[in-house]
Amino acid sequence: MLLGQRIRELRSLKGETLKDTSNSTNLSVSYLSDIERGRTNPSLQTLETIANHFDISISDLLAGVEFAGEITENALPPGLRDLLEDKDLGKEIDKDWVQLLEKINLRGKRPQTKLEWLELFLNLKRILDTSGE
Repeated sequence: MLLGQRIRELRSLKGETLKDTSNSTNLSVSYLSDIERGRTNPSLQTLETIANHFDISISDLLAGVEFAGEITENALPPGLRDLLEDKDLGKEIDKDWVQLLEKINLRGKRPQTKLEWLELFLNLKRILDTSGE
């Protein structure tokens, strides 16, 4: 997940519009929009302002954020990370699958548990395997 996506996700979870966040942080709507769309990179001070707005630390704000396009295990959603750490279930899921699964949002929501991620993986795998026949 990119930084802008992370900020948009936090804002959505809080049920805020860009204008709500703008009013609370004293950052312009257009600037926040540019951050969310990846058009600009915020300064450390701006990150601190945004983190304070969401009542989290900067490290929590950046948790799960990809830098230079690299997905680290800590950047993965907890349920997906749990699935990959499972010695039996996680062995089938290669790097390409991880990259695909990590990007999926279903109607703005993501699977939360290891079981939900496993069900998603198995269903996608079944669909993609049968479409290639």
